[in-house]
Amino acid sequence: MWRPDGWDVRVRVGVLTPHGDVGPESEFRAMAPPDVGVHAARVPFGAMRRGGAMDSTIPLAPVRAFAEPPYVDEAAAQLATAPVAAIGYAFTSSAYVIGADAEAAMLARLAGRAHGLPVVATCASTVEALHAVGATRICLVDPPWFDTALNDLGRAYYEAAGFDVRFSAPCDLPSGQALIRPDELHDWLAGHVPEEAEAVVVGGNGFRAVGMVETLENTLGRPVLTANQVLLWAVLRAAGSGTAAITGYGRLFTTAALPPAGTGGRAP
Repeated sequence: MWRPDGWDVRVRVGVLTPHGDVGPESEFRAMAPPDVGVHAARVPFGAMRRGGAMDSTIPLAPVRAFAEPPYVDEAAAQLATAPVAAIGYAFTSSAYVIGADAEAAMLARLAGRAHGLPVVATCASTVEALHAVGATRICLVDPPWFDTALNDLGRAYYEAAGFDVRFSAPCDLPSGQALIRPDELHDWLAGHVPEEAEAVVVGGNGFRAVGMVETLENTLGRPVLTANQVLLWAVLRAAGSGTAAITGYGRLFTTAALPPAGTGGRAP
């Protein structure tokens, strides 16, 4: 008699996302089981215009500013007033620009503004995910709107974390979020991942990528980690929730379904 209305969920998670970007919450909702609620808060991003439009490459100044007060702090504080158990910071490039230490300081600051809720970020979570799948030699591919300088900062981020980056480049596909197609991304990656790479890391939370993860893993025979896939894995663990029920979006959710990293902050 009664239709599902989204209220009866096991856990709710929050996502901090650029104001014009629908990618993170779209991919979260595609991957998450029906008993996981996803709730987004929008943060102003100076490189994004109405309708999600961006230049063909994004400048570094607004990338750095996204991680700084006051906007992201205010969004975290507001999102934490909802009954969410953990918050994910859905932005890759700021970690490349500010580095891991500043990223960790930002997460501690945001957790304070979020009244003690756990806050996890994409790049720090990718480091954890790479350890979970046992990979040390990686291939790093970023969206076409990341220029070479930004991709080089990404390489340096993962090398500083102890990984051997065997290949690193922005993806040579049309530069526009709405222009990315899973089949074209799969084919480009399949043609560029070196044999010695033990895992593929696809950066960019606004990069349409999770739909091709399982197929690319089958093609390459190794783990594929994408920004929103890794962030969902991490935020569910931070919320005290398991991930093994998520299938079809990569072996990370099942073979790396380790005990949750936290116990969760609130009931759903």
